[in-house]
Amino acid sequence: MTSTVTRAGATTAPPRRRAHRVRWRGPLVAWLFLAPALLLFLYFKFIPMLVGLWKSLFKVQTFLGDEWVGLDNYRTIITDDLFAAAISHSVVLALGTTIGSLVLGLGLALLIEGPARYLWFVRTAAFLPVVTTMAAVAEVWRIMFHPADNGMLNVIIGWAGVDPQPWLASEHSSLWSIMLMSVWRGTPYDMMIFLAGLVGVDRTLYEAAAVDGASTWRRLRHITLPALRPVFWILFTLAAIRGLRVFVEVYVLTNGGPNNSSEVLMTLIYKLGFQKNELGVASAGGIVLFLATLALTVIVQLMRRRQAA
Repeated sequence: MTSTVTRAGATTAPPRRRAHRVRWRGPLVAWLFLAPALLLFLYFKFIPMLVGLWKSLFKVQTFLGDEWVGLDNYRTIITDDLFAAAISHSVVLALGTTIGSLVLGLGLALLIEGPARYLWFVRTAAFLPVVTTMAAVAEVWRIMFHPADNGMLNVIIGWAGVDPQPWLASEHSSLWSIMLMSVWRGTPYDMMIFLAGLVGVDRTLYEAAAVDGASTWRRLRHITLPALRPVFWILFTLAAIRGLRVFVEVYVLTNGGPNNSSEVLMTLIYKLGFQKNELGVASAGGIVLFLATLALTVIVQLMRRRQAA
């Protein structure tokens, strides 16, 4: 009797251990595949962030040794008029780019949404600006923004009877010109996300609304837009962060000029660190930008959850 129980226990133990191993094998394999990318991410992302946080508390002197200054770098950059102007330019650029790309992206998504075969070509062509290198795109637009009468954009608006514009050469239009290019490049990305969201809209709702005699505008207002609400929150967060962290297009097009009229946070931080050699102040500016981005993300998520509740 005792031997029978022992043999039964012996036969049931291995399957339990085998199930335990199988349960942990999937996550272990997944983490092993992710390990190389995570190590690179750690080395090139998180470690530099920690070093930047540490350097923001020092007056960095390359050959003389760093000098502890505490929060003086933060006081310097927050009280700087140029920093305040860069913040305002970044906010204006982020808002304009976000609103413009969302509206145009939704409009394009509604126009080319459907099962027709030829639409794959239209979607691919519309998405090309997103996959093109930003430096190349900005250089092409810099040529198009040539302020002379024979500049490409001036020739185009001249067909409509509009006088030639200075574009990047004017303090009053440089930031708006950068915003125009940013909207052009961000619209296709938002369009593809909207297309993915439109797939999940229940088609029977459109059919019922059409039977009830609802117009196209009413169907868009009461069916499409409420169904796309989660997509709007995601795109708004991504676009706002992208607008705050803009750098390449501003650096290539104007480098913050003329007369700092298009200076943004990223270009100011770059100039402080690599042109003026004020690495401590530049690190403090980077931390302030990180905190602003984090606060924006948290606020948007709280608003989304509050509206969903």
